[in-house]
Amino acid sequence: MSSVVKVFQPSGILDGIQGTQLRKDINAAVETGIDIVLLDLQDITFMNSSGLGTLLAALKIVKATSSKIFLCSINEQVNMIFEMTKMERIFQIFTNRDEFEDAILPSEYQLLEHHYHTK
Repeated sequence: MSSVVKVFQPSGILDGIQGTQLRKDINAAVETGIDIVLLDLQDITFMNSSGLGTLLAALKIVKATSSKIFLCSINEQVNMIFEMTKMERIFQIFTNRDEFEDAILPSEYQLLEHHYHTK
């Protein structure tokens, strides 16, 4: 049986509204036995403190299981928030999805995608 990576790719503004659904979906994914959660943030245009709280909640959810969480493709605004709050020390962040796949994924992993779209 292959291991499973669940990719979440939110778009638009990562705030409390979108964050609530993202957190629920991550929780559901790890409850089904997902091995790795990848948050691909390439389409996030802005993230506020509620969005940061969502990422911390996701980290807590994933750490409560034997799963792992990684981030990739963060923009300059999100990177600035991470640097100001020292979150880059907590999350392993990759430049893009290719870098993540090369560094983390053996060939037997199966990628599952989940996209979020907001205005």
